[in-house]
Amino acid sequence: MKVMIRKDGKGAFSAYVPKKDLEEAIVSMARPGLWGGLITLGNGWQFDLPEMPADTALPITVEARRITGDAD
Repeated sequence: MKVMIRKDGKGAFSAYVPKKDLEEAIVSMARPGLWGGLITLGNGWQFDLPEMPADTALPITVEARRITGDAD
């Protein structure tokens, strides 16, 4: 599923899921560097993000695998 990851001026990460027209804060990350691990959104959805360099420029749209959340 396509997910756009961005960072606001205060350093907080958020994710936008175009297919669902959903934007939520990223409330937890399995890895401090964000990439290559699970993230949890404010609504409880979890995504497995691809491996990417820590200095990847944001915003960026990636293909992420949804682990939890409602059915399509």
